[in-house]
Amino acid sequence: MSGMEFDLESRLSDDDHQALKLWLRLLSCTTRIEDQIRQRLRADFGTTLPRFDLLAQLERHPDGLAMRELSKRLMVTGGNVTGITDQLEAEGLVLRETHPDDRRSFIVKLTPQGLRQFKRMAATHEAWIVELFAGWTPAQKTQVQELLAQLKTHLKDNTP
Repeated sequence: MSGMEFDLESRLSDDDHQALKLWLRLLSCTTRIEDQIRQRLRADFGTTLPRFDLLAQLERHPDGLAMRELSKRLMVTGGNVTGITDQLEAEGLVLRETHPDDRRSFIVKLTPQGLRQFKRMAATHEAWIVELFAGWTPAQKTQVQELLAQLKTHLKDNTP
């Protein structure tokens, strides 16, 4: 069986429902893209995807975000955000300020160095995404984006 690829789709059979096949195909593609991005971030910038994601959130909010809000946006525990923030703060990429309305809470902001570093990573990240989707024509990308938008709306409308 050398040369065979084993991923989420390898467990499927011809008898499985089309929706299940589609779900596992989407998940397999997402996992492959994410793995590529993780490897490239590590190799080119010596960083991780969670660190990149935290910096991306802060870049979108120049006034900073509360640790609790970062945790919610990144969908990770407060402890994870604290650990990543500690590392980034030690490297001079972010700073913590006492929350103006709650002295027990902190606001995290990008430093000028952090903003410069993130902008370099973000430009490279965008080029990687463009490269990874280069197998599709612009029309195909538009079609898939529209189909996924319909699916997203359907899922939102049918969530209990």
